[in-house]
Amino acid sequence: MTRTITVGLDGSGESRAAAEWAAREAQLLGLPLKLVHVWEPVPAPMAQAPLLGAETQQHWTERIPREAADGVRLRHPGLNVATEQLSGHPADVLTSAAQDAELLVLGSRGLSGIGGFMIGSVGLSVVAHAERPVVLVRAGEQAADEHEMDPAGIPSAAAPFRPVVLGLDTENTDEELIEFAFAAAARRGTSLRVVHGWNPPPYYAYGLSANLELHGALARRENAALTEALSPWRKKHPDVEVTEESSYGTPGNHLVDASRDASLVVVGRRIRRSPFGAHIGPVTHAVLHHSTAPVAVVPHS
Repeated sequence: MTRTITVGLDGSGESRAAAEWAAREAQLLGLPLKLVHVWEPVPAPMAQAPLLGAETQQHWTERIPREAADGVRLRHPGLNVATEQLSGHPADVLTSAAQDAELLVLGSRGLSGIGGFMIGSVGLSVVAHAERPVVLVRAGEQAADEHEMDPAGIPSAAAPFRPVVLGLDTENTDEELIEFAFAAAARRGTSLRVVHGWNPPPYYAYGLSANLELHGALARRENAALTEALSPWRKKHPDVEVTEESSYGTPGNHLVDASRDASLVVVGRRIRRSPFGAHIGPVTHAVLHHSTAPVAVVPHS
């Protein structure tokens, strides 16, 4: 069965931006696009209210995906676009829909007052539980935002893509995560910027600021570890230009800074099947809330 690029659609501006991003990605991958609209049932007494009657519910559940699909087909001629209407709790339904998708794409409500994404409980739950890659797209995202300026200094989707940024922990490298980032850069015809942030072990911390020689030794060790982790992937993807950045400090902060000049930020999430529930991780959580570029979260073992 052919996988699809699946997008969660609720009629909001952020979900429409996600649908547009998903359509562009589907064309890059040569895959069909599926627009999934989830209707969360309301309690029976409310469902009988004049504004929430059966006819109103049917009207919106049919109209939202139909109009969105018509618009996507108009803007992306030749793209295979399908719609699906499902009922249930949005987080559960979308997590299930992700299993048969190449990617699941969701919208964010844009930048909050503190300068970050407002992901919402549904998005966070899906990211935490889905076992396929999930991409978060902020409201207002335009195709030109992912590209360099044209020669006249004007944003243009006709200009080359900005780099893809990969956040990498050299102590927990994963093939799926690295392959996803290299493949994303390759199909965009752009470079891959690999960002690794590190902090010294606790027993070094107190003397580090005053010991430049120790700091340099740790920095060289981290640089060597990053180069070693990427070496086989450079050989596998010789056409992708790779920039390595190993920097002292909080990894999340470095990735958020790098997102300002990125077409896509790729981070990982370790799959944990435990009675204590799923866990996103502090670095991925920080990037999700503060990145200015779309964020792909790749689950891995």
